[in-house]
Amino acid sequence: MGLAERRKALGYSQEQFAHELGVDRTTVGRWERGETLPQPPLRPNLAEVLQVDLAELNALMTPAQDALQESSGPPPSDHHGPGELDDMIRREFLRAIAVTGALAALPVDDAAALADGVQRGSSTDFRRMNEHLWQVYQLARTKGTVYPIVRDQLTALNKRLTSRSNAEARQLCSAAGDLFQLAGELAFDGNRYTDAAASYTLAASASKDAGSFDLWACALVRHAYVDVYERRYKAATDVLSAAEKIAKRGDSSLSTRHWVASVQAEAYAGLGHLTDCERALDEAERVQDLGAPGHNGGWLRFDGSRLAEERGARYVQLGRLDLAEKALKAALKQGALAEGQSFRRRGAVLTDLAAIGAKRRDPDQLITYGHQALQLARESSSGYVARRLQGLRAEFGPLARDGRVTSLGAEIGALSTT
Repeated sequence: MGLAERRKALGYSQEQFAHELGVDRTTVGRWERGETLPQPPLRPNLAEVLQVDLAELNALMTPAQDALQESSGPPPSDHHGPGELDDMIRREFLRAIAVTGALAALPVDDAAALADGVQRGSSTDFRRMNEHLWQVYQLARTKGTVYPIVRDQLTALNKRLTSRSNAEARQLCSAAGDLFQLAGELAFDGNRYTDAAASYTLAASASKDAGSFDLWACALVRHAYVDVYERRYKAATDVLSAAEKIAKRGDSSLSTRHWVASVQAEAYAGLGHLTDCERALDEAERVQDLGAPGHNGGWLRFDGSRLAEERGARYVQLGRLDLAEKALKAALKQGALAEGQSFRRRGAVLTDLAAIGAKRRDPDQLITYGHQALQLARESSSGYVARRLQGLRAEFGPLARDGRVTSLGAEIGALSTT
């Protein structure tokens, strides 16, 4: 018996199995096809999920390991070296990040000017293009429609960096740091965590070279988010600690440091640290003391408008269900009155309310909110909402014997997380 057979015998789909381990579904596929082997730090958790000891796990991996040794020498670990990673990012992202119809949505004169500006390599035009791309990305109901179409934009940035003055080079690095963050957002929403983390790393590097502390800190926050969603909460707190220090060197009129605190709260909740979580949430809420908007609507969008739902979600993580439900219902009502609330945000609130029903062993609450979140996931094709719902299935517990809950689980299982 191999890894795939053991997984199937325990009733896991690849998506469920990947979720349990905190890895991408594609990573599980590579293990099972014998293309890579799990890294040593992952193996104790892998053995636990498969309900075997480490010796039995090694036996399960023997066919894949033998095949790898015969075909290509020593087995590779599931890790990308710098050169391989750079090549992957170039294939997936570096050539361009944009939106279908982005230029067509602009006035003809503006569209032509932006296209010409990109070809010339003007840092001002790159920044203007980035601003439009963020706007279209945020407004897109289906994130899958957002994909690379502006060929060689980042390649052009790299070329211009070698021939411009130091001042212009810093501005171009800032544009690249901005664009790499958007690349990461596209990957993250598509459940491609490795690609997202790589893009955020490049964004942080470019932002550091640009001397843009707020842009740099935001790249680190997004990188930490990957760790949070893969349940590496301690790793996330380490990255966020660095982001916090960098944000303090930035513009105090911006909301960067408050966004750092908001994500720190999520990491602390994952670690079970109630006091630290509430302290971070309180710091995040101080964003409301800023006189100006405090954000640019692009790579920095934190304005405190979702703090009610964030607090509710953190209380769910910490098991404080009464506090969580009160905050989440307030967020749901507030979102229904607000214009332009994203499917992603509303789906997350509905999923958390369904999770509260599961924890309380209340099938009616679980089904009511679960179906609403499921409908949003279908309408938006959001990988994020789909992932949240996949996680909800792990909360079913004894309610899984209820036929209605079983049906909901089957519908969730049919969702694509990519």
